[in-house]
Amino acid sequence: MSFSVLNNIASANAQANLATTNIGLNKALNRLSSGLRINSSGDDAAGLAVANSYRSTVAVLNQGIRNAGDGLSTLQIKDGALNNISTLIDRLATLATESASSSSTVDRSALNLEFQDVLSEIDREAGVAGLNASAGFSVFVSNNSGNGTIGGTVGAADVAGLGLTGLAVDSDTNAASAVSTLATAVGTLGGVQAQVGTIENRLQYAVSLAQSQIVNNTAAESRIRDANIAEESSNLTKYNILTQSGVAALAQANQSIGSVLQLLR
Repeated sequence: MSFSVLNNIASANAQANLATTNIGLNKALNRLSSGLRINSSGDDAAGLAVANSYRSTVAVLNQGIRNAGDGLSTLQIKDGALNNISTLIDRLATLATESASSSSTVDRSALNLEFQDVLSEIDREAGVAGLNASAGFSVFVSNNSGNGTIGGTVGAADVAGLGLTGLAVDSDTNAASAVSTLATAVGTLGGVQAQVGTIENRLQYAVSLAQSQIVNNTAAESRIRDANIAEESSNLTKYNILTQSGVAALAQANQSIGSVLQLLR
């Protein structure tokens, strides 16, 4: 065994080990205080990239659900207007039927006046709900290539779109013709309602899927990014013990150099 007063190898080893222990202790404290296993790129560069991808997907899906909610609100406005227009068509059919009887003594002038007013109301409500022209309707719900958009076409439900232009009940002949035309309009209106209902259902299904995807993507991110508290608590205990023993060992190593001086007395 050799002795040296220039280099204390035991002390150098103790310092190196203590420095390594200190790094582990700081990492355990950082993970426990933040709740995250990955606090910097150096902790897990590959895992961080994957976790960020999951987090980005969740952000897109959350906004997609909000988009779908906005889309549903718009469709519900259209749906409400279509229900009103359906009621108005029923009223038109009632007026036309009343006027169509040639033996009737009703005031066809008054009936036709109301009939034209109801047609105007149909146009007004269709305009308010954006149903005065056939138009596409789409909602972006997820970043999934061509499958991320839900949409379709919503037909017109105004007087022209329903084929009611020029109708009148000022004579029994015109009224009888109007009854037939209104029966066709009921089917046309039903087609527009089906278009709106189909998109509404698809959006609701899309929201349900997006919510499930959010849960799954969040769980996947958590498995990568979040700290295992039980494991890090164990590491904290381990590194605390190693720190205490390392300090004691370093002190002992530094004292050992003093024994060499005994040889010079």
